[in-house]
Amino acid sequence: MSITRAAAQLAFKPRILQSPTTTTTRQFLLAASSQLQQSAQTRRRLLHNTPRNASNGNIPGTSTGGGSLPPTYFQKSTSLPMNTIIRFVPQQTAWIVERMGKFHRQLQPGLAILIPFIDRIAYVKSLKEVAMEIPSQSAITADNVTLELDGVLYTRVLDAYKASYGVEDAEYAISQLAQTTMRSEIGQLTLDHVLKERAALNINITQAINEAAQAWGVTCLRYEIRDIHAPKPVVEAMHRQVTAERSKRAEILDSEGQRQSAINIAEGQKQSQILASEAARAEKINEATGEAEAILLKAKATAAAIEAVAQAIAQGKGAAQNALTLSVAEKYVDAFAQLAKEGTAVVVPGNVGDMSGLIASAMGVYGKVAEGQAKMVAKQEKEEREREKKEWKGVSVNDVYGKQ
Repeated sequence: MSITRAAAQLAFKPRILQSPTTTTTRQFLLAASSQLQQSAQTRRRLLHNTPRNASNGNIPGTSTGGGSLPPTYFQKSTSLPMNTIIRFVPQQTAWIVERMGKFHRQLQPGLAILIPFIDRIAYVKSLKEVAMEIPSQSAITADNVTLELDGVLYTRVLDAYKASYGVEDAEYAISQLAQTTMRSEIGQLTLDHVLKERAALNINITQAINEAAQAWGVTCLRYEIRDIHAPKPVVEAMHRQVTAERSKRAEILDSEGQRQSAINIAEGQKQSQILASEAARAEKINEATGEAEAILLKAKATAAAIEAVAQAIAQGKGAAQNALTLSVAEKYVDAFAQLAKEGTAVVVPGNVGDMSGLIASAMGVYGKVAEGQAKMVAKQEKEEREREKKEWKGVSVNDVYGKQ
């Protein structure tokens, strides 16, 4: 520790020491500090300015399966930071220090002081979230369809010690685990379920990776299936299926429209016929009601006229008798006038030329009819009086007053 303290004093107070030994130590520290800054700049360029395509250069940790990967935080870096006694650990970075070949400690972001020749920076782990491309691979679904799938895996180092010593090549292990898990999950689903349940498939793959990667100090935040490529015949069959389904839906919609149109037309005709029949019924009812009222009024007028004539005759008015005779004669003449217009044979009385005799005969008939009606009325009145007598027979005065 005395050597470290002396080095620190020489680094922060170079002007105090003027001996040649002090000058040499100060030059050594300045050179180490300059090398530290250059190493930090190089590391930042590797972490932040990594090409996205593998064709731009051979980057350690990239996949050779056609995808491009950022600098890995799993494997040992090809150019680890040198032990310059004083080091500055960047933010979101963990350095694993070994002392005499054995794990000693984990350096956190900030100032770090190391012992030369004894301490060695063995691993550098980035604690940031990193996107790792999973190369394209073949998988067979439950309905025996071969698919080509690739994806993106988002991971982060939680324990730098486990990520350094828990697995030899964590990147390769996680990549292989993601591929095998994907094939296993795809094999349990049909093609339609793979296309529809991509979100559930991503969740299942993430859970399976986390169960295995827990011992490696790495967590899988999420997994996203990026592209799914099916064989060309399968794609063509899917297109035909979609086209047929669309045509089926269009025909169903057309038939439903025609059916609804026919129903609407029939319903309209039904309502039209119902309304027309109701209108005809109302018209007939109105006509019948009018005819009935007309007949009733005509009958009442005829009855009133006959009653007036009968009363006049009963009172012995000669003028009424003459008026009745004149009315009968007029109707008789009108009837014969109508008969004269017809070309048919008609049977008439023999004394058709004796007008006075015909009228006298008609009046005699009328008188007989009137006499018969009078007798009938008298008979009805007599029967009514006899019925009343029978009802009152045997009833005393006390009974009448008792009822009252």
